[in-house]
Amino acid sequence: MLTREELQGTWTQLKGQVRERWGQITDDELQQVHGDAEQFMGFLQKKTGQSRPELEKFVRQAMDKGKQAMDQGKNTVQQVADTARDYAQRAGQSVREGYEAVEHNVEEGYEEAQEMVRARPMESLTAAFGAGLVAGVLVSLMLRSSRA
Repeated sequence: MLTREELQGTWTQLKGQVRERWGQITDDELQQVHGDAEQFMGFLQKKTGQSRPELEKFVRQAMDKGKQAMDQGKNTVQQVADTARDYAQRAGQSVREGYEAVEHNVEEGYEEAQEMVRARPMESLTAAFGAGLVAGVLVSLMLRSSRA
């Protein structure tokens, strides 16, 4: 015997199967018996003229299909979640690797700059002074143009 819980658990799939098999049954009619297994079976007998055992067999098969579809949906959702988690882990690893590469390059550049200052202190001082002078002139020009 069909229970209310079973009926509610697969109602959407069951309703689709009923509409597919008996096209004359409307959504409004099905909505009137939604949730009540006895009313549903009586309604199907009245509308289709089939015996209760035949209808129960059909309903059980339709519910099994609905449960299988739901299980497949859950499996698909799990696969998508696993794939998303895997991509997130890979992206995180790529970001870490990129950060480490940038860090390494910055350290190398810093060491090269230190070596250059040690090897040629006067040229380094002159270059720093020139860069500071150019930066000062640019800032001064920008401030004058923003006031105008």
